[in-house]
This record gives sequence, structure tokens and C-alpha cells, in this order.
Amino acid sequence: MNRRIHREGRDIAVLLDDFGHRLPAAPDTPTAVRERGPFTALVPRRGPRGRGRGRAATPAPLSVWRMTSEQTPVVWPLIASSGLPPTGAQMGIDLLSGGAFYCDPVGWVTDDDIPVTNPNVVVFGKPGRGKSATVKAFALRMLGYGYRTLVLGDTKDEYEPLCRALGVEPFVIGHGLSARVNPLAFGPLGHGWDRLDAAEARRREAIMFARWIVLIRGLVGSQHVPFGPTEETAVGEALRLLTGYRSGATRLTEITIPQLWQALDEPPDELVACCRYADRRHFLDATRALRDALGSLVKGSLAGLFDDHTSIEVDWRAPIQSLSLSRLEPLGDEAVGIALTCLNSWGQAMREIAEPGDLRIVIRDETWRQMRLGAEAMKSLDANLRLSRRDADVQILLAHKPSDMLTAGDASSQAVAIARDLLHLCDCKVLHGQDQAVGDELGTLLGLAPIAQRVVTSWAIAGKGRALWLVGDRAFKVQTVLTEPELRLTFTNEALTAGRPA
Repeated sequence: MNRRIHREGRDIAVLLDDFGHRLPAAPDTPTAVRERGPFTALVPRRGPRGRGRGRAATPAPLSVWRMTSEQTPVVWPLIASSGLPPTGAQMGIDLLSGGAFYCDPVGWVTDDDIPVTNPNVVVFGKPGRGKSATVKAFALRMLGYGYRTLVLGDTKDEYEPLCRALGVEPFVIGHGLSARVNPLAFGPLGHGWDRLDAAEARRREAIMFARWIVLIRGLVGSQHVPFGPTEETAVGEALRLLTGYRSGATRLTEITIPQLWQALDEPPDELVACCRYADRRHFLDATRALRDALGSLVKGSLAGLFDDHTSIEVDWRAPIQSLSLSRLEPLGDEAVGIALTCLNSWGQAMREIAEPGDLRIVIRDETWRQMRLGAEAMKSLDANLRLSRRDADVQILLAHKPSDMLTAGDASSQAVAIARDLLHLCDCKVLHGQDQAVGDELGTLLGLAPIAQRVVTSWAIAGKGRALWLVGDRAFKVQTVLTEPELRLTFTNEALTAGRPA
């Protein structure tokens, strides 16, 4: 069997060549030369391969977190929430959501969707970071909503320009001046006493005498003298005897602290008998420390200031009222703290019977001075914060840093425990810029997460008016915005710029 040999055929070019013809040759295509770029090392799109280079054959599984809506703000405190309702004073810009930020403490209390149970506000901030400007802007803007402002103790005359801009002259209290304030004033509770029935008279008597006892306890405690049941009984019986309540007088007599001290120092027989002492000598021996403390105050810090009947006529219909204590600065922190304690009692008396709809913003600056007097002096402030819902008052406390409120005593003392309670009685906290060293205080005393601490110590410290607002368990990064007139009214650096050229 023959094998068939397969030969390849000639192509068209060979056939034409056999007959003397040639096909035209196509020109060679030049090879493109690639220019070298500035980056000669070629790196893959996902980066160089290698250990620790972030490349993985399969993507890593995502972490799953499960928690309630109440726990989320603790882990991520600065997640933009639905925000607060647009009621009250428009303070500035909420930088987390980009919208406007409104402040309405009373409205927050009445709104069940907002975790706020009291209208008290505490403002912390390093000097010069705009805490007083924020408070002034709030008071000024709330005028349009029917609120009036009462400044109980302007220690630096910071609110004087605001008062005069609103047509009100502040009252100045100081040695050599005519203004006097009686901390034992009846207030509205003493009006129409002769027309009260027995039940209403007993109710008002309980309120007034309880307030006076708290005041005297605070004043005596400021002199480092204990005030126990024995002292309380002696003071209470002396007050009832001097005012005429014990004898059933139809009109009560308003007394002063010097009159109370004189009654205790020279007790009548009726007072000795009411206090159940064997004789006058027994009474004097048992109340020696109390009488010495009151006598020291009457001759010292209270002299010429709070030792007579009130001589000022306060127009409670005015948009703002301020009592200046700047003249007491040279006397030291103790004198200013005692004055704040007296004004606190007097202001509470003026607000014990408020008309419906009489909303008031009560500003308390330099509260740390009152706290340094001890636990007894802090109890009156504690009572005011607890009664703010009843009185429809927005109590605003101002201090430099949270630890200022803990300078009342040792870490385990009753005064420090009361100071910590004061922080918890303020559901709204405004934290202006602070130094890095204060960051630990924010976490320890206020329970701020590290992220929120850095907002206060890094972002807020970098500009005036920046603050972290804590409304219940919600956090807001707010930049306060002031108008040109407000900038002039809130400027507090006159002493630094007075001698500089314009």
C-alpha cells in the first residue's frame, strides 16, 4: 500500500514569482517607543504585595455591635441626632447637623421626648472663652418669650452694660452706700397676713421659717461653728418670738439679723422657757458658739450691707434686675460668699409666690465662692435648684471648671457630696473651652467619653463661643453667634484695651 505524501501548495506570491512578477512589499510598521514617565517604579493598583501590606485573599468580616438607643450616645456621643425642637432662644449653629440650635430649658422639661427633668443650667469655661457672652445672649433673646432676668450678685459688673441697655440701673451694694438688703425679709408671703385663715398662715409660716433657718445655718457654718438641733431650736423660737407669730399677732414684724443676735445674746425669760432651759445662764452657756458666730458676722461681713431693712425698691416688671457686689471684691472671697448667701435667701423670698406665667432667669455668677463657705452655706443653693420646677425659674450657675465646685471640703466630706449633687441637679451643661489638664475632670465628674473630652479641650478652646452642650444624654457642638449690638454688650475686656490706640 503506497503512502500518499501531502505537499503544501504554493501561495500566490510564489506563483507570480514563477512568471516574473512580484507583489509590492508592505512597509514595516514602526514600533512605538514608550516614553518613560517620572515615576519609573510601577506599583500595582492595590499597592505592592507583601506581608502587612493590607492585601487579603478575602475581606475581613465587619464587627457587629448591638445596643439600645440609650447606650449608643455613650459609645458614640457626637452622632448627629434628630436635634431639639426650634423653640426658645436661637443660640447659634449646631455643627453636627448644620442646623440652628435653640435653647429652651423650660420647654425641654415639658417635652417628654427630651430627657430633661429640670430647667437648671450650669456653664463651665476658661476665662475668655465666651461663657458670660453666651449667658447674656440667652437672657437677652428670651425677653421675646416673656422671660425676665435676675442677677443675684454681679461680682465683676459684667451685666451692667446689659442692664443699662434695657433701661435699668443696677443696684450697687457696698460699704458706705445707701443700699441695704434684709435677708430675713418676708417677701410676698407676708402680704395680707391679717386676712389669712389658720391653715394658710401655718403653711406660709413653715415656708418662711424654714428659709430663715437655712440662711442662719449657712451663715453660722461659714464661721466654722456647728449648727445642730440645739442651735436650730434656739434660733427658731427667737424668730417666732420676735416676729410676733408665737403670740398670734395679726401683723407680723419684720426683723433683721442684728435683732436676732441681740435676742439670743440678751434672751428674755419667755425665750429661755420656750427652749426648755433651766435658767438664763444655762441658755447662755449652751448657745455661746452660736451667739459668737452671729456677733462676728453682724460686726464684720454683714455690717453696712445686710444688717438693716431693705432700702431698695425693685421693679419686678422690669426686663432685668441686677445686684452688684463688685465693691466687696477687696474684702476677699469669704465676704463675697457670705453676701451671695444673703442674696440667695432674699431672692428666694421674692420668688416664693410668683404670678402664673412670671418666668424668670436667675443668674448666679461665681458660685464657687459661696460653696467654699462649707456644707451649710450650700444647702440654700441646693434648695433653690430643687425648687426650680415649682417656681418656673431657669437657674444658671457659672464657674470656671467642674473642680471649682468641689473646693468646699475634703473629698469625703458632706460639702463635696452636696456639690456633686448640684451637678446632677443641672440637666443642661454648657462646656466651653478648657485646657488639656481639665480633660480628666470632665470624664470623672461629668462622665464624658474621651471623644467628648477632646471636643472641649481641642475644638472649643480654639475659638470664642464654642461649646459642647449636654442636654440630658444628648451632646451638641454649638457655635454661639452674636449680633453686632450683642458683641458690644458682651465685651468684657475693657480694662485690657482701654489704653491701646484705636
